[in-house]
Amino acid sequence: MTDTRIPSRVFPQAKEEADRAKQGISTPQTANPAYRLAFQDLDFLLREDLRPVRFQLELLKPELILDEAGIASTFVMYGSARIPEPEKAKALLAAAKDDASRKIAERLVAKSKYYDVARELARVASQCPRDANGKRQFVVCSGGGPSIMEAANRGAADVGAESIGLNILLPHEQAPNPYVTPGLSLQFHYFALRKMHFLLHARALAAFPGGFGTFDEFFELLTLIQTGKIQPIPVLLYGREFWERVVNFDALVEEGVVSAKDLKIFTYCETAEEGWAHVEEFYRNRSFEQGKSEAEAHSAEQVAAHAPTARD
Repeated sequence: MTDTRIPSRVFPQAKEEADRAKQGISTPQTANPAYRLAFQDLDFLLREDLRPVRFQLELLKPELILDEAGIASTFVMYGSARIPEPEKAKALLAAAKDDASRKIAERLVAKSKYYDVARELARVASQCPRDANGKRQFVVCSGGGPSIMEAANRGAADVGAESIGLNILLPHEQAPNPYVTPGLSLQFHYFALRKMHFLLHARALAAFPGGFGTFDEFFELLTLIQTGKIQPIPVLLYGREFWERVVNFDALVEEGVVSAKDLKIFTYCETAEEGWAHVEEFYRNRSFEQGKSEAEAHSAEQVAAHAPTARD
């Protein structure tokens, strides 16, 4: 045989078949929904009994996008969608019309400093160099919404870096904040799969003051580390005064429902420099468990050695 040009595939690609299906002959049979290709039939895909398929699609799509973008790890930032940047917080205080709203506005003003902290922390994390394989490390990832989430994506944009936004479809209209990289702006239907994607690539995480959503995400992480379902990562808890006011962690120990060592899963922080220093120390001192490859160990050590400081 002299001609060795063996084709790479013999079946047509799904896109080709999909385009061909649109150009089909119109008959009563082809016009009926039953004739649609299964993967083009939205009515079929949205059936109640197709939920497992939708789960799989929502798990797979973000993973493929991040992999194709060369993202090896992320720095996840949780926080309230209601804590504005300082100037906007002051405007809320000025607009307060009664004692109750004024008291809330005053507390928001006090917490608004964390908008700037989150923004600065994102700037620092976003300057982490690529690893030996050319993969990006500590890519900033937020929930894609406003306030603290916006600050995280904005900090990455400040230094010309891409960042991820994992938005969630809610009954009220919500658009991603303008600082999320469009090609890394992902929308989820299922909260559970969104939370999974927050942590699949997370190698550091910062939790800022927040409400039910932040609590849900943060306490799931604590549970996963506490129970050994995932290996420990640096967990930065910003706003000690806030957290100790709304959650009595010491009382949980005193009641015997968690152990004292469980409170070491997270580290209280107040500044971006303090938080990034903890991340550096964590990876510099981390002893790799038996069986981890030398390449992985070298990669993590390289990240710690060449990571930028908050002063850079």
